[in-house]
Amino acid sequence: MNMEETKWVVQIKEELKSNGISSEHEKEQWQRHSIYKIPSRVTALNKRAYRPQAVSFGPYHHGEEHLKDMEDHKHRALLHFLQRCKKPIELIFHCMDQVVEELRGSYNPLDEIWMQDRPRFVQMMIVDGCFMLEILRANDGVPDDYAENDPVFGQHGKLNVVPYIKRDMLMLENQLPFSVLRILIELENDTNQGEELLMKQMLKFFSAGTPETRTLGKCMHVLDVYRKSLIYQGPTHRTRVSKPKRRRRFHGDDEIIRSATELQDAGIRFMKSRTHSLGDVSFGGGVLRLPTLVVDDTTEYMFLNLIAFERLHAEAGNDVTSYIFFMDTIIDSEMDVALLHRNGILVNALGSDKAVAKLFNSLSKDIAVDPHGVLDVVRMSMSNYCKKPWNMWRANLIHTYFRNPWAIVSLVAAVFLFALTIVQTVYTIAQFYQPSTPNSPSSSFVKPSPKPWRRP
Repeated sequence: MNMEETKWVVQIKEELKSNGISSEHEKEQWQRHSIYKIPSRVTALNKRAYRPQAVSFGPYHHGEEHLKDMEDHKHRALLHFLQRCKKPIELIFHCMDQVVEELRGSYNPLDEIWMQDRPRFVQMMIVDGCFMLEILRANDGVPDDYAENDPVFGQHGKLNVVPYIKRDMLMLENQLPFSVLRILIELENDTNQGEELLMKQMLKFFSAGTPETRTLGKCMHVLDVYRKSLIYQGPTHRTRVSKPKRRRRFHGDDEIIRSATELQDAGIRFMKSRTHSLGDVSFGGGVLRLPTLVVDDTTEYMFLNLIAFERLHAEAGNDVTSYIFFMDTIIDSEMDVALLHRNGILVNALGSDKAVAKLFNSLSKDIAVDPHGVLDVVRMSMSNYCKKPWNMWRANLIHTYFRNPWAIVSLVAAVFLFALTIVQTVYTIAQFYQPSTPNSPSSSFVKPSPKPWRRP
C-alpha cells in the first residue's frame, strides 16, 4: 500500500474504534435535518423552480448576485424590529447563539464556511428571520413605523414585490428553521406562546381560511406549515373497494386509471369535496370527489418544492406527491381540464386548458408514490367500477359511436332503418295471417251459379 492508501485505512480503523456504526446515532442525525439542498438530478427538470428570484433566506443562496438588492431592505427590517420590540441586540444574539447547533443541524448539507464562522451564521439567522417576520406583519397593512411609499412594506411594495418574496418563501432551499422565528417573536411579544402566534400569521399570509393551528402539529419551517395546511383534512366520504385484488403499481393493466373524460363515459360523475384539503379525495356510488384547486403562475413552483421536500425528508409523508400523481393520471388533455373546470374542481387562472394539462403532466415526472395510501384505495375502487359489464359496454358505446358527429348520424340512421324494417316485416306478417271478412275486397265478387236447363 502507498502512503495515501495507508492514511485512509488508518482513518477508517480509527472511526470504527471511536464511534462505530450506531443506528440510534444515525437516526438522531437524520431527525435534525429539515432543510435540504436539492440534488441536481431533481433540479435538472426545472432549475428556475427551486431558485429564489427576489430574496434569500438561510445559507444556500446567501450572497448571490441577483439577490443582493434585498440585503439593504433586510437591514432596514432588522432596525425596525429592534426599535419596536425594545430588546437589545445582544440579548437576541445570545438567545440565538444558544441554539446554533440545532439551527446548523437543520441544513443538509451545510458548507464548511458556516460551520467555522459561528457568529456570521447567527447574524444571518437574525437578519433573515426579522425580515421574514416583518413581511408576515405587513400582510395586515402597512406597519405604522414604515412609510406609505416604502418600496417593500408600503402599498406599492405589497403589490409589486411581496408576491415574489412570498413565492421565494415556499422554496425548500430558502427556508429558515421554525425555532428562529419562534425565538424572535417570543422576544418581541414577551410570551412563551410564540409558536401558535407565528403559525396563525403564516396561515393568514399563505392560505387564509384554512385550518386552525392546533390541527397542524409541530412544524419545521414555512414550507412545512404550508404543506400541512394543504393536507389537514382526510377524506370526508368513505371509499370502498368492492372486489379486492392484488395490488400492482407498475404495468398492471387492470389497475390503470383512465382520463377524466373516459371516466365520465363509464358513468363516473365528478363533485367537489367538502373541504379544500388535498387529502379529501374519495370515490363511492359512481361519484369521484376532489377538492377545488386554483391553478395559477405559482402552482408549479409550489408543488415542485413540496414534492422535493417529501422526497428528501423521510418523515414528511407522501400526501402531496400522491395527489399530483393521481391528478396526472386523470388529466391527459385540455378536454379533461375543461371537464374538471365545469365541475368546480379546477379553477384555471393560468390561461388555456392545454397549459394546465401540460403543467400536471410535467409535475409528475420522475416521482414515486406510496402504493398503499388512501389514493391507492380510490384508484382500486374506480378500476373495479369501470370493469363492471354495464359500465364497460357504456364506455365502449360512447367511445365508438359518440365521439364523432358523423358516427352519431350514422348510428341514428342505422337504428331508424332497422326500426322501419322491423315495422314493415311485422305489417307484412300481420296481413298474411289476417282472416277474411264480408266487407273485405275479396268477398265483393260472387261467382254466378248456372241456371237450370228448361225445354223450350
